[in-house]
Amino acid sequence: MIALLTAGGLSLAFTLFLTPAFIKLFHRLQWGQFIRDDGPKAHHSKRGTATMGGLVIIVAVLFGYFGALLIAGLITGHGEPPSISALLVLFMMIGLGVVGFIDDFLKTHKQQSLGLGGWSKVIGQVVVAGVFAILALNFPSKNGITPASTSISFIRDLPLDFMKLGTVIGIGLFVVWICVITVATSNGVNVTDGLDGLASGSSIFAIGSYIIIGFWQAQQWCFSDTIDPDNVYKCYGVRDPFDLAIIATAIVGALIGFLWWNTSPAQIFMGDTGSLALGGALAALAVLSHTELLLVFIGGLFVIEAGSVIVQRAYFKVTRGRRIFLMSPIHHHFELKGWAEITVVVRFWIVAGLLVAVGVGSFYLEWLSR
Repeated sequence: MIALLTAGGLSLAFTLFLTPAFIKLFHRLQWGQFIRDDGPKAHHSKRGTATMGGLVIIVAVLFGYFGALLIAGLITGHGEPPSISALLVLFMMIGLGVVGFIDDFLKTHKQQSLGLGGWSKVIGQVVVAGVFAILALNFPSKNGITPASTSISFIRDLPLDFMKLGTVIGIGLFVVWICVITVATSNGVNVTDGLDGLASGSSIFAIGSYIIIGFWQAQQWCFSDTIDPDNVYKCYGVRDPFDLAIIATAIVGALIGFLWWNTSPAQIFMGDTGSLALGGALAALAVLSHTELLLVFIGGLFVIEAGSVIVQRAYFKVTRGRRIFLMSPIHHHFELKGWAEITVVVRFWIVAGLLVAVGVGSFYLEWLSR
Protein backbone atom coordinates (compact mmCIF):
# COMPACT_ATOMS: atom_id res chain seq x y z
CA MET A 1 0.00 0.00 0.00
CA ILE A 2 2.94 2.33 0.72
CA ALA A 3 4.26 1.85 -2.81
CA LEU A 4 0.80 2.43 -4.29
CA LEU A 5 0.30 5.78 -2.58
CA THR A 6 3.90 6.92 -2.98
CA ALA A 7 3.98 6.18 -6.72
CA GLY A 8 1.05 8.48 -7.37
CA GLY A 9 2.36 11.21 -5.07
CA LEU A 10 5.86 11.27 -6.54
CA SER A 11 4.75 11.31 -10.17
CA LEU A 12 2.12 13.98 -9.46
CA ALA A 13 4.67 16.21 -7.69
CA PHE A 14 7.11 15.76 -10.58
CA THR A 15 4.73 16.96 -13.30
CA LEU A 16 3.03 19.58 -11.15
CA PHE A 17 6.23 21.36 -10.13
CA LEU A 18 8.70 20.56 -12.91
CA THR A 19 6.55 20.90 -16.04
CA PRO A 20 7.23 24.70 -16.21
CA ALA A 21 10.97 23.93 -16.50
CA PHE A 22 10.26 21.56 -19.38
CA ILE A 23 8.06 24.18 -21.05
CA LYS A 24 10.97 26.65 -21.02
CA LEU A 25 13.34 23.97 -22.32
CA PHE A 26 11.00 22.97 -25.16
CA HIS A 27 10.57 26.61 -26.19
CA ARG A 28 14.34 26.99 -26.24
CA LEU A 29 14.59 23.88 -28.43
CA GLN A 30 11.80 25.34 -30.63
CA TRP A 31 9.54 22.35 -30.03
CA GLY A 32 6.35 24.27 -30.74
CA GLN A 33 3.00 22.94 -31.93
CA PHE A 34 2.17 23.25 -35.63
CA ILE A 35 -1.53 23.96 -36.33
CA ARG A 36 -3.25 22.76 -39.51
CA ASP A 37 -4.78 25.48 -41.66
CA ASP A 38 -7.91 23.36 -42.27
CA GLY A 39 -8.67 23.01 -38.56
CA PRO A 40 -10.94 25.19 -36.43
CA LYS A 41 -9.89 28.86 -36.72
CA ALA A 42 -9.79 29.26 -32.93
CA HIS A 43 -6.88 26.80 -32.79
CA HIS A 44 -4.53 29.06 -34.77
CA SER A 45 -3.71 30.97 -31.57
CA LYS A 46 -2.18 27.75 -30.20
CA ARG A 47 0.60 27.74 -32.79
CA GLY A 48 3.98 27.57 -31.09
CA THR A 49 2.69 26.16 -27.78
CA ALA A 50 5.27 23.77 -26.31
CA THR A 51 4.65 20.19 -27.39
CA MET A 52 6.14 16.72 -26.76
CA GLY A 53 4.88 16.96 -23.18
CA GLY A 54 4.61 13.19 -23.24
CA LEU A 55 8.31 13.20 -22.35
CA VAL A 56 7.44 14.85 -19.03
CA ILE A 57 4.75 12.25 -18.34
CA ILE A 58 7.04 9.30 -19.15
CA VAL A 59 9.90 10.61 -16.97
CA ALA A 60 7.43 11.31 -14.14
CA VAL A 61 6.05 7.75 -14.32
CA LEU A 62 9.56 6.29 -14.15
CA PHE A 63 10.40 8.56 -11.22
CA GLY A 64 7.15 7.72 -9.43
CA TYR A 65 7.27 3.95 -9.90
CA PHE A 66 10.93 3.28 -9.12
CA GLY A 67 10.99 5.94 -6.41
CA ALA A 68 7.99 4.32 -4.74
CA LEU A 69 9.62 0.89 -4.74
CA LEU A 70 12.77 2.35 -3.20
CA ILE A 71 10.91 4.29 -0.51
CA ALA A 72 8.65 1.32 0.31
CA GLY A 73 11.71 -0.87 0.67
CA LEU A 74 13.40 1.59 3.03
CA ILE A 75 10.27 1.90 5.19
CA THR A 76 9.41 -1.80 5.37
CA GLY A 77 13.00 -3.06 5.42
CA HIS A 78 12.44 -5.58 2.62
CA GLY A 79 12.42 -4.00 -0.81
CA GLU A 80 10.75 -5.70 -3.74
CA PRO A 81 12.26 -5.61 -7.24
CA PRO A 82 10.09 -4.27 -10.07
CA SER A 83 7.78 -6.97 -11.43
CA ILE A 84 7.99 -8.14 -15.03
CA SER A 85 4.37 -7.03 -15.61
CA ALA A 86 5.13 -3.44 -14.57
CA LEU A 87 8.28 -3.44 -16.70
CA LEU A 88 6.24 -4.62 -19.68
CA VAL A 89 3.80 -1.72 -19.23
CA LEU A 90 6.76 0.65 -19.12
CA PHE A 91 8.24 -1.00 -22.21
CA MET A 92 5.02 -0.47 -24.17
CA MET A 93 4.66 3.08 -22.89
CA ILE A 94 8.24 4.09 -23.69
CA GLY A 95 8.31 2.18 -26.99
CA LEU A 96 5.23 3.90 -28.38
CA GLY A 97 6.43 7.15 -26.84
CA VAL A 98 9.56 6.86 -29.01
CA VAL A 99 7.38 6.35 -32.11
CA GLY A 100 5.37 9.43 -31.15
CA PHE A 101 8.52 11.43 -30.41
CA ILE A 102 9.88 10.76 -33.91
CA ASP A 103 6.56 11.91 -35.36
CA ASP A 104 6.52 15.07 -33.18
CA PHE A 105 10.15 15.88 -33.90
CA LEU A 106 9.61 15.68 -37.66
CA LYS A 107 6.58 17.98 -37.35
CA THR A 108 8.40 20.61 -35.33
CA HIS A 109 11.55 20.36 -37.43
CA LYS A 110 9.73 20.67 -40.76
CA GLN A 111 6.94 22.92 -39.41
CA GLN A 112 4.21 20.85 -41.03
CA SER A 113 1.25 18.83 -39.77
CA LEU A 114 2.58 15.50 -41.11
CA GLY A 115 5.53 13.87 -39.41
CA LEU A 116 5.77 10.14 -39.87
CA GLY A 117 3.56 8.80 -42.64
CA GLY A 118 0.48 6.89 -41.54
CA TRP A 119 1.87 3.48 -42.41
CA SER A 120 5.29 4.29 -40.95
CA LYS A 121 3.62 5.11 -37.63
CA VAL A 122 1.59 1.88 -37.72
CA ILE A 123 4.72 -0.15 -38.47
CA GLY A 124 6.40 1.39 -35.43
CA GLN A 125 3.38 0.55 -33.28
CA VAL A 126 3.29 -3.03 -34.58
CA VAL A 127 7.00 -3.59 -33.92
CA VAL A 128 6.68 -2.43 -30.30
CA ALA A 129 3.45 -4.38 -29.75
CA GLY A 130 4.90 -7.52 -31.35
CA VAL A 131 7.95 -7.50 -29.08
CA PHE A 132 5.67 -6.85 -26.10
CA ALA A 133 3.47 -9.82 -27.04
CA ILE A 134 6.40 -12.22 -27.28
CA LEU A 135 7.90 -11.05 -24.00
CA ALA A 136 4.52 -11.26 -22.25
CA LEU A 137 4.29 -14.98 -23.02
CA ASN A 138 7.58 -15.61 -21.20
CA PHE A 139 8.82 -15.05 -17.64
CA PRO A 140 6.46 -17.41 -15.78
CA SER A 141 6.09 -16.85 -12.05
CA LYS A 142 6.79 -19.55 -9.46
CA ASN A 143 3.13 -20.50 -9.96
CA GLY A 144 3.67 -20.97 -13.70
CA ILE A 145 1.70 -17.85 -14.67
CA THR A 146 3.04 -15.71 -17.52
CA PRO A 147 2.21 -11.99 -17.73
CA ALA A 148 -0.16 -12.50 -20.67
CA SER A 149 -2.48 -15.34 -21.59
CA THR A 150 -3.05 -16.69 -25.10
CA SER A 151 -6.80 -16.64 -24.43
CA ILE A 152 -8.97 -13.72 -25.48
CA SER A 153 -10.22 -12.05 -22.32
CA PHE A 154 -13.17 -9.90 -21.31
CA ILE A 155 -13.25 -9.61 -17.52
CA ARG A 156 -11.15 -12.73 -17.22
CA ASP A 157 -9.97 -15.29 -19.78
CA LEU A 158 -12.65 -16.68 -22.12
CA PRO A 159 -12.58 -20.22 -23.57
CA LEU A 160 -11.22 -18.74 -26.83
CA ASP A 161 -7.58 -19.85 -26.67
CA PHE A 162 -5.34 -19.25 -29.69
CA MET A 163 -3.17 -22.22 -28.70
CA LYS A 164 -5.99 -24.61 -29.59
CA LEU A 165 -4.97 -24.00 -33.22
CA GLY A 166 -1.43 -25.24 -32.60
CA THR A 167 1.67 -23.62 -31.15
CA VAL A 168 2.96 -21.82 -34.25
CA ILE A 169 -0.42 -20.61 -35.53
CA GLY A 170 -1.62 -19.86 -32.00
CA ILE A 171 1.35 -17.68 -31.08
CA GLY A 172 1.18 -15.95 -34.47
CA LEU A 173 -2.50 -15.09 -34.02
CA PHE A 174 -1.88 -13.98 -30.44
CA VAL A 175 0.79 -11.53 -31.62
CA VAL A 176 -1.58 -10.21 -34.31
CA TRP A 177 -4.33 -9.82 -31.68
CA ILE A 178 -2.06 -7.82 -29.36
CA CYS A 179 -0.94 -5.65 -32.29
CA VAL A 180 -4.58 -4.91 -33.21
CA ILE A 181 -5.42 -3.95 -29.60
CA THR A 182 -2.33 -1.76 -29.33
CA VAL A 183 -2.73 0.05 -32.66
CA ALA A 184 -6.45 0.64 -32.05
CA THR A 185 -5.99 1.89 -28.48
CA SER A 186 -2.97 4.12 -29.11
CA ASN A 187 -4.54 5.68 -32.21
CA GLY A 188 -7.79 6.15 -30.30
CA VAL A 189 -5.99 8.21 -27.64
CA ASN A 190 -4.04 9.98 -30.39
CA VAL A 191 -7.11 11.27 -32.27
CA THR A 192 -8.71 12.31 -28.96
CA ASP A 193 -5.76 14.59 -28.25
CA GLY A 194 -7.16 17.59 -30.15
CA LEU A 195 -8.42 19.91 -27.40
CA ASP A 196 -6.72 21.27 -24.29
CA GLY A 197 -6.83 18.61 -21.58
CA LEU A 198 -9.21 16.26 -23.40
CA ALA A 199 -6.90 13.26 -23.83
CA SER A 200 -5.08 13.72 -20.53
CA GLY A 201 -8.30 14.06 -18.51
CA SER A 202 -9.96 11.12 -20.26
CA SER A 203 -6.84 8.99 -19.75
CA ILE A 204 -7.00 9.68 -16.01
CA PHE A 205 -10.42 8.00 -15.94
CA ALA A 206 -9.42 5.07 -18.18
CA ILE A 207 -6.04 4.26 -16.64
CA GLY A 208 -7.38 5.04 -13.18
CA SER A 209 -9.83 2.17 -13.57
CA TYR A 210 -6.85 -0.21 -13.56
CA ILE A 211 -5.90 1.00 -10.10
CA ILE A 212 -9.25 -0.37 -8.91
CA ILE A 213 -9.07 -3.51 -11.07
CA GLY A 214 -5.47 -4.31 -10.13
CA PHE A 215 -6.10 -3.73 -6.42
CA TRP A 216 -9.21 -5.91 -6.46
CA GLN A 217 -7.47 -8.68 -8.40
CA ALA A 218 -4.65 -8.60 -5.83
CA GLN A 219 -7.19 -8.99 -3.00
CA GLN A 220 -8.80 -11.92 -4.82
CA TRP A 221 -5.59 -13.46 -6.17
CA CYS A 222 -5.76 -17.21 -6.79
CA PHE A 223 -2.32 -17.77 -5.26
CA SER A 224 -2.87 -15.82 -2.06
CA ASP A 225 -2.58 -17.70 1.22
CA THR A 226 -5.78 -16.01 2.40
CA ILE A 227 -7.98 -16.98 -0.55
CA ASP A 228 -11.18 -18.75 0.49
CA PRO A 229 -11.21 -22.30 -1.01
CA ASP A 230 -14.98 -21.95 -1.48
CA ASN A 231 -14.42 -18.89 -3.71
CA VAL A 232 -11.80 -20.42 -5.97
CA TYR A 233 -13.94 -19.65 -9.04
CA LYS A 234 -13.98 -15.98 -8.09
CA CYS A 235 -10.22 -15.53 -7.89
CA TYR A 236 -7.98 -14.08 -10.61
CA GLY A 237 -4.96 -15.79 -12.18
CA VAL A 238 -3.14 -12.59 -13.10
CA ARG A 239 0.64 -12.61 -12.64
CA ASP A 240 1.31 -9.30 -10.84
CA PRO A 241 -2.02 -7.56 -10.15
CA PHE A 242 -0.82 -5.25 -7.37
CA ASP A 243 2.16 -4.06 -9.39
CA LEU A 244 -0.19 -3.23 -12.26
CA ALA A 245 -2.16 -1.09 -9.80
CA ILE A 246 1.06 0.66 -8.72
CA ILE A 247 2.17 1.49 -12.26
CA ALA A 248 -1.37 2.66 -13.10
CA THR A 249 -1.27 4.93 -10.04
CA ALA A 250 2.06 6.39 -11.17
CA ILE A 251 0.60 7.17 -14.61
CA VAL A 252 -2.54 8.75 -13.16
CA GLY A 253 -0.50 10.86 -10.75
CA ALA A 254 1.68 12.09 -13.62
CA LEU A 255 -1.40 12.93 -15.68
CA ILE A 256 -3.10 14.89 -12.88
CA GLY A 257 -0.02 17.06 -12.41
CA PHE A 258 0.39 17.46 -16.17
CA LEU A 259 -3.28 18.41 -16.58
CA TRP A 260 -2.67 21.50 -14.40
CA TRP A 261 -0.55 22.87 -17.27
CA ASN A 262 -2.38 21.15 -20.13
CA THR A 263 -5.91 22.38 -19.38
CA SER A 264 -7.35 25.35 -21.28
CA PRO A 265 -5.51 27.52 -22.11
CA ALA A 266 -2.80 24.87 -22.41
CA GLN A 267 0.80 25.87 -21.84
CA ILE A 268 2.05 22.52 -23.10
CA PHE A 269 0.65 19.73 -25.28
CA MET A 270 1.45 16.05 -24.80
CA GLY A 271 1.87 15.54 -28.55
CA ASP A 272 2.02 12.13 -30.20
CA THR A 273 4.81 11.35 -27.74
CA GLY A 274 2.25 11.38 -24.94
CA SER A 275 -0.89 10.16 -26.67
CA LEU A 276 0.75 7.08 -28.21
CA ALA A 277 2.56 6.33 -24.95
CA LEU A 278 -0.68 6.53 -22.93
CA GLY A 279 -2.53 4.41 -25.47
CA GLY A 280 0.23 1.81 -25.26
CA ALA A 281 0.13 1.78 -21.47
CA LEU A 282 -3.66 1.40 -21.51
CA ALA A 283 -3.45 -1.51 -23.97
CA ALA A 284 -0.72 -3.18 -21.90
CA LEU A 285 -2.73 -2.85 -18.68
CA ALA A 286 -5.74 -4.45 -20.37
CA VAL A 287 -3.72 -7.36 -21.76
CA LEU A 288 -1.81 -8.07 -18.55
CA SER A 289 -4.92 -7.80 -16.33
CA HIS A 290 -6.84 -10.11 -18.72
CA THR A 291 -9.51 -7.49 -19.49
CA GLU A 292 -8.88 -6.89 -23.19
CA LEU A 293 -12.47 -6.65 -24.45
CA LEU A 294 -13.45 -4.57 -21.42
CA LEU A 295 -11.45 -1.79 -23.11
CA VAL A 296 -14.53 -1.12 -25.24
CA PHE A 297 -16.08 0.46 -22.11
CA ILE A 298 -13.00 1.59 -20.19
CA GLY A 299 -11.64 3.31 -23.29
CA GLY A 300 -15.13 4.08 -24.56
CA LEU A 301 -14.48 7.73 -25.37
CA PHE A 302 -11.43 6.76 -27.43
CA VAL A 303 -13.59 4.24 -29.29
CA ILE A 304 -16.13 6.97 -30.08
CA GLU A 305 -13.44 9.42 -31.21
CA ALA A 306 -11.68 6.92 -33.47
CA GLY A 307 -15.00 5.58 -34.71
CA SER A 308 -16.09 9.07 -35.76
CA VAL A 309 -12.99 9.37 -37.97
CA ILE A 310 -13.58 5.97 -39.57
CA VAL A 311 -17.28 6.67 -40.19
CA GLN A 312 -16.56 10.13 -41.60
CA ARG A 313 -13.96 8.84 -44.05
CA ALA A 314 -16.04 5.86 -45.13
CA TYR A 315 -19.15 8.01 -45.67
CA PHE A 316 -17.10 10.62 -47.54
CA LYS A 317 -15.81 7.99 -49.97
CA VAL A 318 -19.13 6.21 -50.43
CA THR A 319 -21.09 9.42 -51.05
CA ARG A 320 -18.24 11.04 -53.01
CA GLY A 321 -17.75 14.12 -50.91
CA ARG A 322 -20.60 14.31 -48.37
CA ARG A 323 -19.94 14.39 -44.62
CA ILE A 324 -21.81 13.23 -41.52
CA PHE A 325 -19.90 15.50 -39.12
CA LEU A 326 -18.82 19.08 -39.74
CA MET A 327 -15.32 17.83 -38.96
CA SER A 328 -13.79 14.72 -37.42
CA PRO A 329 -12.76 13.63 -34.82
CA ILE A 330 -16.15 14.32 -33.31
CA HIS A 331 -14.90 16.86 -30.73
CA HIS A 332 -14.20 19.26 -33.62
CA HIS A 333 -17.78 18.75 -34.85
CA PHE A 334 -19.14 20.23 -31.63
CA GLU A 335 -16.60 23.03 -31.73
CA LEU A 336 -17.79 24.03 -35.19
CA LYS A 337 -21.39 23.86 -33.96
CA GLY A 338 -20.52 26.69 -31.57
CA TRP A 339 -19.66 24.89 -28.31
CA ALA A 340 -16.83 26.50 -26.35
CA GLU A 341 -13.70 24.36 -26.19
CA ILE A 342 -13.88 23.97 -22.42
CA THR A 343 -17.54 22.90 -22.72
CA VAL A 344 -16.65 20.15 -25.20
CA VAL A 345 -13.79 18.96 -23.00
CA VAL A 346 -15.76 18.79 -19.74
CA ARG A 347 -18.76 17.09 -21.36
CA PHE A 348 -16.49 14.56 -23.03
CA TRP A 349 -14.83 13.94 -19.66
CA ILE A 350 -18.30 13.18 -18.27
CA VAL A 351 -18.92 10.70 -21.10
CA ALA A 352 -15.50 9.10 -20.49
CA GLY A 353 -16.22 8.81 -16.76
CA LEU A 354 -19.63 7.24 -17.30
CA LEU A 355 -18.23 4.66 -19.71
CA VAL A 356 -15.42 3.82 -17.29
CA ALA A 357 -18.04 3.40 -14.55
CA VAL A 358 -19.86 0.92 -16.78
CA GLY A 359 -16.61 -0.98 -17.35
CA VAL A 360 -15.57 -1.12 -13.70
CA GLY A 361 -19.16 -1.88 -12.68
CA SER A 362 -19.27 -4.79 -15.13
CA PHE A 363 -15.97 -6.08 -13.71
CA TYR A 364 -17.36 -6.10 -10.17
CA LEU A 365 -20.77 -7.49 -11.14
CA GLU A 366 -19.07 -10.43 -12.86
CA TRP A 367 -17.31 -11.23 -9.59
CA LEU A 368 -20.58 -10.96 -7.65
CA SER A 369 -22.31 -13.27 -10.12
CA ARG A 370 -19.84 -16.01 -9.25
